[in-house]
Amino acid sequence: MEQNRIQEKIWDADAARRYDTPGTGMFAAEVLGPAVDRLARLAGDGPALEFAIGTGRVAVPLAARGVRVTGIELSRPMIERLRTKADEATIPVIVGDMATTAAPGEYTLVYLVYNTISNLLTQAEQVECFRNAARHLAPGGRFVIELWVPELRKLPPGQTAMVWQSEPGYIGLDTYDVLRQHVVSHHFRFDDTQQAELFRSPHRYIWPAELDLMAQLAGFGLESRHADWNGTAFTAESRSHVSVYRLPTVP
Repeated sequence: MEQNRIQEKIWDADAARRYDTPGTGMFAAEVLGPAVDRLARLAGDGPALEFAIGTGRVAVPLAARGVRVTGIELSRPMIERLRTKADEATIPVIVGDMATTAAPGEYTLVYLVYNTISNLLTQAEQVECFRNAARHLAPGGRFVIELWVPELRKLPPGQTAMVWQSEPGYIGLDTYDVLRQHVVSHHFRFDDTQQAELFRSPHRYIWPAELDLMAQLAGFGLESRHADWNGTAFTAESRSHVSVYRLPTVP
């Protein structure tokens, strides 16, 4: 489908290379450690399925904890980088999109982290992602989503762009289309020269209440919501959330 072609073009070999930042950013121990700890507890003794497994940022340390992890991933360059860390026998990966692709077996946990559900650019595809998670889960299974809270309150009246992060060597800027709930993230990286590197990615942002309704349509109930992987209380000021949805224990 057209959506898949768009995502494959975005998540090419250069994007896969930039994505891996061992020990820093999203790979920093203080960011990654709590996520792996929480997911390992939620998986328990059962297998886990990661939608959009990427380069294995979460899956590799989770598998090292003894969790049997399978992945679904659309980007072949991302899978190639994962394969430098874990072979197919350790972490099987099915090539495909998170809304429709099936993985073999039944799981106790499906998880989708770091805002990735927003890569699906329509509400219908996002709903199908929930339904796809439900199809893979055993009764009582959980679907975990990590997602940012739209920051439209910070958008000046009449403006469509907002700088959300500025630090030496990096500026993050978002442009909004509030009619379609679309946002394009612009990541500018630069040094002391006149040159800068730009990476852009389109997203469809989702309000927490809308996410909960998507879950209901797929048969899930909201089990918990926190502001981060450490279990910090979710409030009106939280910039992101980790939401755990659960299927009924009896189908």
